[in-house]
Amino acid sequence: MSIANFIPNVWAEGIERDLVPKCTFAEDCNRKFEGQVKKLGESVSVIGVGKPTIYTINRENSGDQIQKPETLEDVSSTMIINQMSYFNYMVGDVDKVQAMDGLQEALQSETSDAMASTMDAHIASCALDKSITRLHGTTPKKVVIGTPGEGEVNVLHVIEDAVTMLYKRNVAQSTRVVANVSPDFYKLVCRELGYRDTDNSKLLEDAIVRRYGSVYIKMSNNVAVEGGVDHIMLRTPYAVAFALAHTHVEAYRPEDYFADAIKGFHLYQAKVMRSKEIIDINVTY
Repeated sequence: MSIANFIPNVWAEGIERDLVPKCTFAEDCNRKFEGQVKKLGESVSVIGVGKPTIYTINRENSGDQIQKPETLEDVSSTMIINQMSYFNYMVGDVDKVQAMDGLQEALQSETSDAMASTMDAHIASCALDKSITRLHGTTPKKVVIGTPGEGEVNVLHVIEDAVTMLYKRNVAQSTRVVANVSPDFYKLVCRELGYRDTDNSKLLEDAIVRRYGSVYIKMSNNVAVEGGVDHIMLRTPYAVAFALAHTHVEAYRPEDYFADAIKGFHLYQAKVMRSKEIIDINVTY
């Protein structure tokens, strides 16, 4: 039977490898616990503690009684892996598919593209988490280039305001900060940079156009949208945790068809872990 020649591990490993560079949001998530999830399965506990209070006294008062020990804030959290996305499609005879030069790679690439987009959209939805501060509160503003009018804000000023808010929360200036933006937002950034580029600076070089100040700007079609409002995440790599827990692919012979089929799934989860290190830039256009 043709299914006997199907090698599921090859496809599963290939799809998982392809997912890494295609997941724009996942690139800047905390994935350090992913290996533990793959071994243990259903959930992972992320242990964390708050910052201690630092007291200062003069040397001549060093013999005085010190402050009583404080109880540090418990910022531990459990991430339950409960997202599963799957695919199931017929490919004809597996022998023929594997024999045709490039066809297996094409199917695998299309599958990984679709799966990556689904997982990225899940990560992007973290911007709607109630624990996150929205830059413009309950009234989103319209982003524009040039001088803003009533109810508007300059696109680069939005980035500056959001990253300033992170710095005021003691995010170190050396920490990588990323903004995952929509195509509309990205277009305005490029136009504003071009408008300001009066002396042939390096702002418009391909290697730098995606960076403004200390912020790396990455475009994605998966930015969360709610009620016509874009919810752009500006964050550190520690703000959101993501784990791809399991990948499975198998071939089978569906009833009532003279064909083979391939089905598989990915088990994964994303969760906001450090809400103080992420800002929801809620804007319209």
